[in-house]
Amino acid sequence: MMRLFPLLTGFFFLLACQPSGTLYKDAICIEHISTIDPTQGLQADQTVILKNGKIHAIGSSSDIVLSPDNTIIDGTGKYLIPGLWDAHVHFAYMEELASRMFDLFLLHGITSVRDTGGEIDFVKKWKDKALANPTEAPRVMIAGPLLDGIPNVYDGSDPGHPPLSVGLKSVEEVAAEVEELDRVGVDLLKAYEMLTPEQFATITRLGKAKGLKVTGHVPLSMDVISASNAGLNSMEHMRNLELSCATNSDELLKRRQTLLFEGKGDPGAILRSRIHQAQRQIAVENYSEEKAEEVLSVLRENETWQIPTLALNTGFVKKPFAKPEFQTSFAYLPDSTELKWKENIKAFGERAVSPFRKAYADWTFAMVGKIHESGIDIMAGTDCPIFFLTPGRSLHEELAVLVQAGLTPLEAIKAATLNPARYFGMETELGSIQTGMWADLVILNSNPLEAIENTTDIEAVVKQGAYYDRQKLEEIRARLDQDNSY
Repeated sequence: MMRLFPLLTGFFFLLACQPSGTLYKDAICIEHISTIDPTQGLQADQTVILKNGKIHAIGSSSDIVLSPDNTIIDGTGKYLIPGLWDAHVHFAYMEELASRMFDLFLLHGITSVRDTGGEIDFVKKWKDKALANPTEAPRVMIAGPLLDGIPNVYDGSDPGHPPLSVGLKSVEEVAAEVEELDRVGVDLLKAYEMLTPEQFATITRLGKAKGLKVTGHVPLSMDVISASNAGLNSMEHMRNLELSCATNSDELLKRRQTLLFEGKGDPGAILRSRIHQAQRQIAVENYSEEKAEEVLSVLRENETWQIPTLALNTGFVKKPFAKPEFQTSFAYLPDSTELKWKENIKAFGERAVSPFRKAYADWTFAMVGKIHESGIDIMAGTDCPIFFLTPGRSLHEELAVLVQAGLTPLEAIKAATLNPARYFGMETELGSIQTGMWADLVILNSNPLEAIENTTDIEAVVKQGAYYDRQKLEEIRARLDQDNSY
């Protein structure tokens, strides 16, 4: 026994020195972090295990004891949110920016995007590239071209109206185009403003039959209630909503239909602008709370979601692109684009804001608040890169103005995470911090529930399990800053 005692003592000493806790092989373990889930809110001191591109486990750091042999990231004092969506982007609006947009999105914590209009071969290329590189690119959902009538608005006639749309002469042409887009593999359809009611109804009918959501602008030939009842699943920019919320909305509709007939030989962009200029101010000046409630009740009943693009809609007044902190994002654009944008912004800033621009911005803010209070679902989208909105950075501006319009910071985060996932029926895969979800996540240094602007304070981004720490994010910045050729 005397000889055995030293051996036993040594054995138990070595056993006590072995690493304790669970070892998660080939995993990333983030411990002592505060998670912010869109439905559960803030949960302090959590440990999140990422493995095989997904959230493998999650729980209190006191319950999940880690072996020191794990790959461990200390999340003390940091906050974890789901990866963000920009639910309204255009890869094809400025083709010279398209090759930079993946990096710009990931750099700003955007792990999924919804492209809402562009030539099908061009936007499909980016969707396919994203599918082939799921840890290096945001998820890309596409609509293909805007489905428009004759004359079509985005016909390529000028730089402000590149060829994002197809002009369709008949119901038969609409049906053929939808069939082709479905064959190619779009994720949704987008209807536009110059469609006839019959063409619009064909899009919504075929979209429903094929399991494709239909989003878009309410056609000028229709009112909002008719478009929603016909099957419009979501509205972009609240476009033409004001025309249906006026006491004289029926009169305005009849006049629009006359203007459309009289101007059918004009370019689409000019005709649309003419109608907006003739009716938008009149509609806002004749706004009716009673009529608005009638319209919103239909949108709520039909579950016609809203993508307000509020930063865009109020841009003439709030001018987010003029802020020095926003313009730092211009450094990652091609030099020629940065110079052009800054010159145009300077000239833009010298213009006086008209009383109606101010009134329309106020109306827009108020309407987003009413939409939210009515229980209509909202998604966060920007329309980048239109109107000097840098891809990636502009989504954070959208979150800020949504909060100004009445959403809580958690509700704004939900509009950019869980809601887009629900829209596409992907809520069991994305949008929440739950076991089994894809590991699309953003680590923040500051609490966004205290100030939504803290979503810009990014420490790391996770795309389908790939961890982009501060060093890797700096490498993306350097690549964008140094290479002006792509």
